[in-house]
Amino acid sequence: MTAHHMAWYLVAFLALGPPVAFGAGPNPLQGGPPTMATKRAVTPVIEAENVVYDYEDAQNGSSPLWCYGNTCIVRVGNDVFASGIETLKNVKPMVNVRWTFFKLQKDAWALLQADRKGRTREPCPLACFQNGRIFLSNNPLTSGHSARPEILEFDAANPKAPFKTLTPTWDRRPAFSQHSYRTFAADAERRELILFQNIGTSHSEWAFRDKNGNWSARGRLVWKRREDASISPYGAKQARANYPNVVLKNRAVYFVGAAAYNKWAHVKTMDLAGRRYGNRWRRLFYTWTPDITTRGFSKWLELASTHETGGWLFPGDLWVDDQGVAHIAWFEAPVNEELREKHFPDLKIVYSLQYAQIKRGKVVLKKTLVEGGEGKSLEIPGHPGLGNYLKIPSKNEASGFLISDQAGRGQPRFHIMPDGRLFALYYVGGKSRKGKPVSENRLMEIHKDGSTGKAIRVPLKHPLIEFFTATPRGGSAPSDVIDILGYRKSTLMKKVCYARIRLKTP
Repeated sequence: MTAHHMAWYLVAFLALGPPVAFGAGPNPLQGGPPTMATKRAVTPVIEAENVVYDYEDAQNGSSPLWCYGNTCIVRVGNDVFASGIETLKNVKPMVNVRWTFFKLQKDAWALLQADRKGRTREPCPLACFQNGRIFLSNNPLTSGHSARPEILEFDAANPKAPFKTLTPTWDRRPAFSQHSYRTFAADAERRELILFQNIGTSHSEWAFRDKNGNWSARGRLVWKRREDASISPYGAKQARANYPNVVLKNRAVYFVGAAAYNKWAHVKTMDLAGRRYGNRWRRLFYTWTPDITTRGFSKWLELASTHETGGWLFPGDLWVDDQGVAHIAWFEAPVNEELREKHFPDLKIVYSLQYAQIKRGKVVLKKTLVEGGEGKSLEIPGHPGLGNYLKIPSKNEASGFLISDQAGRGQPRFHIMPDGRLFALYYVGGKSRKGKPVSENRLMEIHKDGSTGKAIRVPLKHPLIEFFTATPRGGSAPSDVIDILGYRKSTLMKKVCYARIRLKTP
């Protein structure tokens, strides 16, 4: 993502119309037939839709949801908190925002605290414990391009009180920068935390904080070595797995992230490669350790690839059930349409949401949840419709421009109910079978055997096209309520919004 992305996002969605309901008859995005495991149907009831804060583009390559693999919203009991970013006046990019901290009070959000001294570049992820402790991952600038990772601890019962600053312990003195690509996760039951923060393109440093409050383990997660550095952005020798979803559970750590590649199967020279024709996230990598305090990470597993199609992919969500099965969802997009029309007419334009189950490092199930595009439905999952690419002026390209897709369209997000039922929540754009614009969020249940229930329209007045949820990865408990923080199509990159959905059963 470049600093130019921010001002361009709204343009991509203006062609889409208001939400519409499903038409009569079968729908191609409804999922598979119900199985014997099917439980009572849920009905999504909208309880709140409001604006959390207004946002002014910082022009620094980041944005309010740029920490994609994390979350910026948590629920502690009946209370909901969110972190945000505020663009500082008279401060030039790149490090020109500060963190903000909000609480939902009735149907309005109150700004509780904001950084009074430091400044940073990126949004600050949240985590929580259900005993009332809330944690914010901060990365304030120290000097030059250097930054210092720290965790700020708030009291949910008195969130305006001065916070505590927790400083992770590292084995060495890593050269942390303001461009952190960091990931923050919590095990709320054990009251433990883990923080990953990238060092260049070689590896991620990690630090683990145990239930006694000690940073008792630390190490490096080295990226998978590339077969050919010539297809690597920035000439990197390792395939950096960015924007990962991470789960910390009983000291086991599960990690899935996307790596960028300049070239793909049908492209041999850089004139048709690189960033000129869209996103380069082409491989999804997974690793895990059964105990972060005593065992190293497993060998990297390539879970998915768009190397043959020229498309791109992006992490959606990760959840680990009580049997130790890792449930993974991700988004796959096709080759850039302009590139296809000029050079690869045989390639299909198809968007999909993919799903896999991994147990003890082995893939035990892999399937497509929903898909749309050529030869499929015109309703496009996880993406606001066909033709969504933008020409961004660039002096570094011979053609004078880059092509951009929005990476954060990495739906679906998982939602887990108290009884362990798993749902995928995602956005759908495009058109209906009757040619009417579609813009809505949907829910789909995923059963333990991987079969899926029918898609359910979520009747939001303002669908969210990109969003975080209050997830167990961040310490929020499984719930009948879905708390969502994200963008509406009509106010994209101008306002960060909230929705609360209650899942009711008969």
